[in-house]
Amino acid sequence: MNRKVSVAPMMDCTDKHERYFLRLISKNVLLYTEMIVSEAIDRGDKNKLLSFNINEKPVALQLGGSSPKLLANAARVGEEFGYDEINLNLGCPSKKVEKNKFGACLIKEPNLVAECLNEMQAKTKLPVTVKTRIGYNDVEDYESLFNFINLLKSTGVKTFIIHARKAVLGKFTPKQNLNIPPLKYEMVYNLKKDFRDLEIIINGGITSTNQIKEHLNKVDGVMLGRSIYHSPYILADIEKEIFNNKNVLSREEIIKKLVPYVKDEIKKGTRMNQIMRHTLGLFHGQTGSSFWKRYLSENMCVRDADVKKIDHIMDKVKLAPQAHTATQID
Repeated sequence: MNRKVSVAPMMDCTDKHERYFLRLISKNVLLYTEMIVSEAIDRGDKNKLLSFNINEKPVALQLGGSSPKLLANAARVGEEFGYDEINLNLGCPSKKVEKNKFGACLIKEPNLVAECLNEMQAKTKLPVTVKTRIGYNDVEDYESLFNFINLLKSTGVKTFIIHARKAVLGKFTPKQNLNIPPLKYEMVYNLKKDFRDLEIIINGGITSTNQIKEHLNKVDGVMLGRSIYHSPYILADIEKEIFNNKNVLSREEIIKKLVPYVKDEIKKGTRMNQIMRHTLGLFHGQTGSSFWKRYLSENMCVRDADVKKIDHIMDKVKLAPQAHTATQID
């Protein structure tokens, strides 16, 4: 599994439509699902929750939960659906998540986390990985982080994605937790120095290929989140500069490739805005990007499956930015 660069799991963002769109830009980055709760997989519509397009691969399933049994079952089901990796979320800081005892609050219970990981690995042949933060509340010293990773390592887990911020539970909103706690990259670098046999992926505040290159000198991989969602064509630079892939589609070519997918999904009952909302940032930094966003906002909320209407709108969407594109301005 190539984890040199990956796109972070993001709630309400990295659904199957977003992943299909991102894969049109990048062939090499590893994509992650939104966090899916193990109990929902146990009780809910598995196909609705877990189905994805084969063209999205490689794609990892991120799970949330704290029941070893339910997480193990969810890992097994994830393998059956064809995912390439199972990831356990230990970083989500929302109050709702904490109330249901999963996410960042589990850093407080390392033995329970270890039990979950043992059970998950017993039920799947896929690699089981962990995404966590460097600490929580007042616990953000390196010794605590070292001991936490060392215990989890004993389960056989070999890959750890570290968001280089602590989680402030109960006080900060999820948005504040993405901005206010300071980034402490050195703690992640030190983990790699102390655990050379582990794969250490760094996450948090990374926005450019230059930053990626700097981090790759000290850790095994880099995960980007919000910067990709708001400006997805950064992936084109990543393909060229990190993976040496010069065969990257233009923005217009990406939209043309997306059209058949949209039309097929509309026939299945998907609304156009469920797909096209993910493309709002495609022309970020280009002259005319505001035109692109405005046109989409005004025209993508089609609720019926009238193919002629879809064709008309998609033709407009394909043509709209072409007359306005220019050199990149940021």
